[in-house]
Amino acid sequence: MKISVITATWNSEKTIGDTLRSVFNQSFTDVEHIIKDGGSKDDTLEICKNFEQKYYKDECKGRTINILSDKDKGIYDAMNQGVKAATGDVIGILNSDDFYTSDDVLARVAEEFEKNPELEAVYGDIHFVKDENLKKCTRYFSSRYFRPWALRFGFMPAHPSFYVRREVYDKYGLYDLDFRTSSDFEMMVRLFVKEKIRSKYINKDFVTMRAGGESTAGLEAKRKVNRDIAGSLKKHGVYSNQLFQSLRYFWRIGEIVYTKIKY
Repeated sequence: MKISVITATWNSEKTIGDTLRSVFNQSFTDVEHIIKDGGSKDDTLEICKNFEQKYYKDECKGRTINILSDKDKGIYDAMNQGVKAATGDVIGILNSDDFYTSDDVLARVAEEFEKNPELEAVYGDIHFVKDENLKKCTRYFSSRYFRPWALRFGFMPAHPSFYVRREVYDKYGLYDLDFRTSSDFEMMVRLFVKEKIRSKYINKDFVTMRAGGESTAGLEAKRKVNRDIAGSLKKHGVYSNQLFQSLRYFWRIGEIVYTKIKY
């Protein structure tokens, strides 16, 4: 089984090294890492090419890295281009400012798919950190309690922990670019509600995420996210309202409180 990991980059020179190393250090080695760059003006591409030359030539052990660089229409278009280029049996997304929490994440993903041929997707947990201290968890996001009905409240599995068989994209389509800030949410509604894919939660912290990003920064960004969430639910005939969707913020507060107590 081969796993394709797709990383969309744009001016990511400060963080892409951590992302690259975390993929390379995975104990599971049948991995294709696709870097889809949208035309970075900094040293992102240079870092990726140097990493490829330094590590993958002599120490690949089955790993490959594929660097694509051309214009795109944003992060979800970059992800779509990555999916189209992927040759793996299973596909996941790892953002350019994130990295795997441990070296056995992909091994655990592969194990679950190999044990359960009927599975179409798996997902787990992630946690957030601040750039000044990558070892201190500021918020732990568990997908443990996700159920398809929770989508009407704006709650979905952690997207960076979401891995699907490539046939899922072939059958049900790519990220919908009409939803510029929350196409991942629309994808979840489509897959879990409309297509009723077979999935399984893995009790594991998959990814360390730096806090920030278009979907989490600023009031106007939150308004755009809310509009996209509402539009995704309406598109697929899932009833919701502003009150329902606001409840996810209370859940988020609970996550922060839980994190402070535990960590």
